[in-house]
Amino acid sequence: MGESSLLEMLAFAIYLCLVIGIGIYFFIKGRKQTGDKAYFLGGRAMNGWVAALSAGASDMSAWVLMGLPGSIYLWGMGQVWISVGLLCGTVLAWIFVAPRLRRMSILADDSITIPQFLTKRFKESNPTLQVVSAVIFAVAYCIYSASSIVACGSLFNKVFGIPSQYAMIGATLIILFYTFLGGFNAVCWTDFFQGLLMLMALMAAPIVAVVVMEQPGFMPVAPVETPENYYNLLSSGKFDWASVKDILSGFGWGLGYFGMPHILVRYMSIKSEKEMKKSRIIGSFWTFLILGMASVVALVAHQYLGASLPADDRSLVFITMVRALFPSFLAGILLSAILAASMSTADSQLLASSSAFSSDLYKPVFRKNASDTEMLWVGRGVVAIIAIIALFIAMSPKCAGIMALVECAWAAFGAAFGPTIILALFWKRFTFKGAVAGVVSGFLMDAFWYMCFSGSVESLTIFNTGLYEIIPGFIVSLIVAVVVSLIDKAPSDDVAEIVDKAAKPIE
Repeated sequence: MGESSLLEMLAFAIYLCLVIGIGIYFFIKGRKQTGDKAYFLGGRAMNGWVAALSAGASDMSAWVLMGLPGSIYLWGMGQVWISVGLLCGTVLAWIFVAPRLRRMSILADDSITIPQFLTKRFKESNPTLQVVSAVIFAVAYCIYSASSIVACGSLFNKVFGIPSQYAMIGATLIILFYTFLGGFNAVCWTDFFQGLLMLMALMAAPIVAVVVMEQPGFMPVAPVETPENYYNLLSSGKFDWASVKDILSGFGWGLGYFGMPHILVRYMSIKSEKEMKKSRIIGSFWTFLILGMASVVALVAHQYLGASLPADDRSLVFITMVRALFPSFLAGILLSAILAASMSTADSQLLASSSAFSSDLYKPVFRKNASDTEMLWVGRGVVAIIAIIALFIAMSPKCAGIMALVECAWAAFGAAFGPTIILALFWKRFTFKGAVAGVVSGFLMDAFWYMCFSGSVESLTIFNTGLYEIIPGFIVSLIVAVVVSLIDKAPSDDVAEIVDKAAKPIE
């Protein structure tokens, strides 16, 4: 291993020591705290900065440093619609969903998970919705977490030549360690630092590249090949189905924010209305910068690297450019942003899935009298189980890759829970049966469209529309939830009035 690789490895080691140290700190600090509320929601004590950057970092996984820049680098500006959709979804969620969800989760018997909130919001003792949600969480989060583990494997394989399987195992163990120890507090605080690191890396790389390209005698790494319509926001150069599909699918990504449990619980954890307002501004602005700079990285890389990267290696755009521009140690620090993006998403997903299982399946179905300590250890055990399953998915030869895994899980959550969350927050006539029907129908429609109409499963595809499956799944879920609620008996006055109460600030 050369000197440059050793310096890069030193930078990675420093970063890993930092996140492990945070886990140990919150384990020691929280030993006197008991109960699943402290472990899974941080005792509702998150400040505005931490909650905002944690929500953003847990959302923007490695795809924002690898998948998105790679797609724009290869195919051009027609791919930025995903960024536009995500930005719109982020802003709308912070404005309309975040404050109401925080208030209503407190009013709904101090709920600490999304399934628990949806059940207690209707004052129901029936555990059906919690059980269904826990099952969906387990399936989708195994897939989602696998994408982060794959990214870690690709990073260490490219930078250090370490076999991907060993790198994925190591990354999984580290994520498990500090999530297991510190719970929600450790996850949020590591997300905070990781969010800052991601932003610094995405801003530094294109700025330095532009300075280098302005120097006399600069030559790109390889000849620059600019395909037709590369700088056109319409991927085909005209307003046809190919372009419309990209635009609709891009905005469809924004729908995911309304049903993404590991992001929604960040809203619930904020300690006050004042901090909520702060989080709204910080979170929206951070997302704008991250998505904007990811696009800039791709366009600058197109000029700096030329056509040096083939389609199969497009996800390595950021890695290749950073290693070419910066001294080894500094390059290692910036490349740690990919590790940060992967780990900040994986830890949040593991915690959300374990909280759903322990609080929404284990206690209501198997151990109704389970103590707080027992629930805490069950949650930690589930973190380990979900991580191991995700690792096996990531290491499978049939693994579809980072972007495909993220797309699949993101759509499943958005279609299943998005409409139900919106209706639960704003519609008095919404009923428990409508919520169950909405969640189930959205998830099933999403899976059906993915298999038969997206072209993702060739053997089952009936017709390849190319349309992102979250859109039909979201629409069907919304329609079914409304229809079933209207057919069902109207909720009692005390259930309906929670909507009015949640419209007013509470501390």
